[in-house]
Amino acid sequence: MTLEQIRLQEARNSNIPWKKWGPYLSERQWGTVREDYSSNGDAWNYFTHDQARSRAYRWGEDGLGGISDDHQILCFALALWNGKDPILKERLFGLTNSEGNHGEDVKEYYFYLDSTPTHSYMKYLYKYPQAAYPYEDLIRTNRQRSRNELEYELLDTGIFDEDRYFDVFVEYAKGDAEDILIKISVANRGPEAASLHLLPTLWFRNTWSWSDGGSKPVLQQFGNADRSIVHARHTDPFFQEFLDDYYLYCDGNIPLLFTENETNNARLFAGQNAGPCVKDGINNYLLHGQQDAVNSAQIGTKVSSHYQLTVGVGETQVVRLRLTRKAPAQLETPFAGFDNVFQTRLQEADAFYHEVIPTVIEETDPDRANLMRQALAGMLWSKQYFYYGVDKWLEEHNVTPWSGAEERQRIRNGEWYHAYCDDIISMPDKWEYPWFAAWDLAFHMMPLSIVDSDFAKSQLDLMLRNDYLHPNGQIPAYEWNFGDVNPPVHAFATMQIYLMDKARNDGKGDIDFLKYAFSKLLVNFTWWINRKDRNGNNVFEGGFLGLDNIGVFDRSSPLPTGGYLEQADGTAWMIFFSQQMLRIAVELAVHDTLYEEFVSKFFEHTMWIAGAMDRLGEHRDEMWDEEDGFFYDVLRLPDGTAMRLKVRSMVGLLPLAAVALFEEADFKHLPNFVQHAQVFYRRHPELLTNMHLPSQPGIAGRRMLSVFNEQKLRRVLAKMLDENEFFSPYGIRSLSRHHLEHPFVFHYAGQEFRVDYLPGDSNTGMFGGNSNWRGPVWMPVNFLLHVALIRLYAYYGDAFTVECPTGSGQYMTLFEVAQELSRRLTNIFLRNGDGHRPVYGGCEKFQTDPYWKDLVLFYEYFHGDNGAGIGASHQTGWTGCIARVIQGMGDITKEVVTGPDAEMAAIKKTVGK
Repeated sequence: MTLEQIRLQEARNSNIPWKKWGPYLSERQWGTVREDYSSNGDAWNYFTHDQARSRAYRWGEDGLGGISDDHQILCFALALWNGKDPILKERLFGLTNSEGNHGEDVKEYYFYLDSTPTHSYMKYLYKYPQAAYPYEDLIRTNRQRSRNELEYELLDTGIFDEDRYFDVFVEYAKGDAEDILIKISVANRGPEAASLHLLPTLWFRNTWSWSDGGSKPVLQQFGNADRSIVHARHTDPFFQEFLDDYYLYCDGNIPLLFTENETNNARLFAGQNAGPCVKDGINNYLLHGQQDAVNSAQIGTKVSSHYQLTVGVGETQVVRLRLTRKAPAQLETPFAGFDNVFQTRLQEADAFYHEVIPTVIEETDPDRANLMRQALAGMLWSKQYFYYGVDKWLEEHNVTPWSGAEERQRIRNGEWYHAYCDDIISMPDKWEYPWFAAWDLAFHMMPLSIVDSDFAKSQLDLMLRNDYLHPNGQIPAYEWNFGDVNPPVHAFATMQIYLMDKARNDGKGDIDFLKYAFSKLLVNFTWWINRKDRNGNNVFEGGFLGLDNIGVFDRSSPLPTGGYLEQADGTAWMIFFSQQMLRIAVELAVHDTLYEEFVSKFFEHTMWIAGAMDRLGEHRDEMWDEEDGFFYDVLRLPDGTAMRLKVRSMVGLLPLAAVALFEEADFKHLPNFVQHAQVFYRRHPELLTNMHLPSQPGIAGRRMLSVFNEQKLRRVLAKMLDENEFFSPYGIRSLSRHHLEHPFVFHYAGQEFRVDYLPGDSNTGMFGGNSNWRGPVWMPVNFLLHVALIRLYAYYGDAFTVECPTGSGQYMTLFEVAQELSRRLTNIFLRNGDGHRPVYGGCEKFQTDPYWKDLVLFYEYFHGDNGAGIGASHQTGWTGCIARVIQGMGDITKEVVTGPDAEMAAIKKTVGK
């Protein structure tokens, strides 16, 4: 057991708070729903980047490469000034949704290079230009560009020409759970010596300015002026957000600049300030010479230690700090052994990842090993503190539980008065999405469970807790609209994490975790059945379902035709949900026969929903199109007629994910279910024709329940594996390339609705214009299809082969197809024969520069033809699933998949050595 694994064990069993401090600061708090108190719900324009330096936040904090405690009471981050910028660089800059030609987008270069799950070691890199940052140029030029043009990026401005920038590395190493050593290394990559004001900053989140906020805490210089030490203390030990005393030690006699984390009302609103020192006081002192903007009495709620560096060409200068509970009387030489602690923690991190990264990859493919480690680092850095008391927030918007329905509906989340969020949560990213999203989070747990099973289980439990789960059973979708609908993947994630835990513990799973999740997921499943099956005929709507603009219409809004959509993806997701509940029920029934009733329940649900997608005989109003061999959405019009909307998209591939395997031994524990299933088959022969039933044994006697019988499976796979349709060199496209030359066009009441294949950025403003399911490769659904292929192979074995790619004359088993899909997905990020990474497209800096080319960004999605990253550039979130794909490529073999207890055997290969 590695020392990092011991720390995880101590955090779980001994209440040693190894996770109390971590990278829990957002990179952007401005422009979020929580900070929006506008009358029209325009969060971006209500609280702007320009205001952020001057305006105290209500619900959270942000900063560069920062850390905080797990309730974000005390925060630490970097501030930088190159002597030329118009403002201090205290937080990341990016375009709001209306400013970018493809929606919101961060315009900075920063990288999460490393982290252990307890954050005992972390490393971050920010690339800071030496010339004035081109804020106005980025806004103006992007506004002038059309949706058919590329985004104007920071590199395009020329600000990095001649390498005139600093690489600013921030590393953290924990001496113990509440003793954090901080090393900041500044490297000058330019051709001349350059100066930098480096301002490591410590501050308290402003709680005291709000009702019930408690007394004001204090930051104060400790002792005499020959030593730079800041004492952080709360004065109210009974306040719910009380934090014990901490000390920030600076290496050397460094000037300390104190101000208050208070809003500058005079600047923003022509109002009265609480005092002369406000949030942007340090900015105003340094840049504008306002001497009274900082407190000469060396006291406040925000403080920066002021290092003035001149860094020579090719030189690196190092600044050391220490944030700890240890008082000066206990720590006379705070930097003794400093470098040894860093060296030890890095060695421990290396040892930990040696246990995680497959040996064959670690020893033979360092680029792939680096990719896996950076993916996991990005996921760990994207854990953030999320505070959102919806009841208080609604009251502050003049909405109460007793407000009328119209009044509640005029404000976001007006129906979620019960929700109270005060937790560390895995988020899609720290700038564009500094909030949780339910289906994203479920996918995040796939790679995060590799390194921290406890965190993965706690995150899945979180969404099912009473203060998150709506009383009606709905899981909150995301901060922008809790009441929107994300695909139901929570049960899948729950079962996967349970199996991984079981594999780690010699076949003993956390049955209490599974029971709790099942009890809450039952409520959520019932919500879906009651709310999204309009006519009780087992076909589902759902609207948005996370797939943004994939279809003909905006599925979150009323249809222009009237009527409604019966969604192939919504229905497939419900089969998938039902199957996962069936699998959980089977596992629970082995331990408790009371759960056998639920096995029968979810078997029947699965059969009825799958049967509704393709009924016996041919029908114009069902989702399966026999002529095309594909699933489509069905549009039902007000006059009662119906038609298939024949868009070949991920909507029609998602039914492939709905495949569940059962080992032969499972049924020995379920005699009543076996008998029940046989009776069900006799009573409902109309459901048996078009799907694959568990009555038919496959390899090793295992059984399979799938939407597809063998004939349908071959037809859909032929399209999925066709490079002129879905099978990109970099994974499975979300829309068939067939629509490049054959767009789907639908006319109604003089209007034309059109779906074209768009391999890159969206050309529509739907959903803000920065999301596109009309052609790019998205990692999460590729991951699900990859898992499905492995499961299908575990049933069919080598006897089932398909042409891959379609039309190539080359035949593969489904295991080989899964491995080929893995290879294409990982090739997005890996250097090709020319030494280039497809993810960076034509950006030469990232392809060839020695200080850029080994840094990997994990984008929201990827160009369907060339693999270039598009959308949010730091959404490691679900794109971090690539870590699971890499691990599978290293350790899972055909023999593992076709042997006894196939899924558990394969899972064992994904939990480390």
